Amino acid sequence: MYKTNERPTENKLTPAATAVKKVRDPRLDFFRGVAMLIIFVAHVPGNYWAKFIPARFGPSDAAEMFVFCSGFAAAIAFGGTFRRSGFFMGTMRIVIRCVQLYMAHLGLFFVLATVCAVATAYFVDFNYITKLNLPYFFNNTSEALGALFTLTYVPNFFDIMPMYIGVLALVPVVILLARIHPYLVPAFSIALYAASWQWQLEFPAEPFSDRPWFFNPFAWQLLFFTGFAISAGWIKAPPPNKWLLIACIIFVLVLIPISNWPIMRAIPELKDIRAELILGFKKTNFGLLRWLHFLALAYICVTLLKGREQILRHGYFKPLIKCGQQALPVFLLGMTLSWIGGIVLDQIGRDALGLTIVNITGMAILIGFAYLMGWVKSSPWRQVPNKAALPEMEPVTEPKTDLGTRATQPAE
Repeated sequence: MYKTNERPTENKLTPAATAVKKVRDPRLDFFRGVAMLIIFVAHVPGNYWAKFIPARFGPSDAAEMFVFCSGFAAAIAFGGTFRRSGFFMGTMRIVIRCVQLYMAHLGLFFVLATVCAVATAYFVDFNYITKLNLPYFFNNTSEALGALFTLTYVPNFFDIMPMYIGVLALVPVVILLARIHPYLVPAFSIALYAASWQWQLEFPAEPFSDRPWFFNPFAWQLLFFTGFAISAGWIKAPPPNKWLLIACIIFVLVLIPISNWPIMRAIPELKDIRAELILGFKKTNFGLLRWLHFLALAYICVTLLKGREQILRHGYFKPLIKCGQQALPVFLLGMTLSWIGGIVLDQIGRDALGLTIVNITGMAILIGFAYLMGWVKSSPWRQVPNKAALPEMEPVTEPKTDLGTRATQPAE
């Protein structure tokens, strides 16, 4: 996803080589930014706008976009560390990132638990603790805290971050396999995916039932490492081909009628077809139809943008790219705002005006927050001020007394 005009050697960099500036491919950040806004819209309770997100027209949705792009980005972010600094340091960087994600997950939970408690106390007609399915935490706090910190208590609204941690923890294993032979990576990923279905490999989501994590990392790693392997160059994406493009378009269009509930209600026979393919639609264990549908969409987008990537550098798309560059903080804020947006809609009503206000305001806040985080991460306080922009000042000559000593100035 980075392009340079020359590739310096790994051990010795010439001055010309170090001067080459990497140009970031906008596609990765653009689609991650799109995923962040879709995730926000999809998680606002009772949001009519969610009827028009991609998930309503096919098996895959923004979660697939997020996981694939995360895998692609992980190969860029962590692959270089493994190459330059060795396996141990690369693994340590993975551990640090997992800890960061773990703390982010806990922070998101406590923030939203607080929002639910305050909103329930203030708006007595609504029990937001029950709506977010958190009675167990508030009624059995001491027990729930232990389960929360060990990730054996993962309510549905908080499920994607633990899955991401579980998948990311497999990166060192994949790196070792790739050193033996790159093809061992897809072989391992497919085998682990099959095992998750065959032997129901999963993690418990709550101590009081047998419900598993909503996103099973043993299954979703298939998509993550698809993006990782393509980014690392271990497997090659198919080149642009007219007939393959047509086949992908047909495949995507055929799945629309059995993915869209209004269409299925109008044509009841489509429900029977969906029932026969229901395992392919499963989200927890990542049904294969979801994987194939996403890959078809990705191939269509990549083919249509081939040679036209600069379109995404237009000013109109900069807000989306900025959201993609700050994916983690934008995701955390988006999940928080989506629940707050549902509370607001409960009070002002879910008419066209109320929905427009909540959705547009939420997306505007996320975009503004992405720009703010980008500015903060640039460490502006470390930047050297532009001397040319400073007004020239006359040198100050301190007055002297008759004895030639400096005059004592009065304290201000």
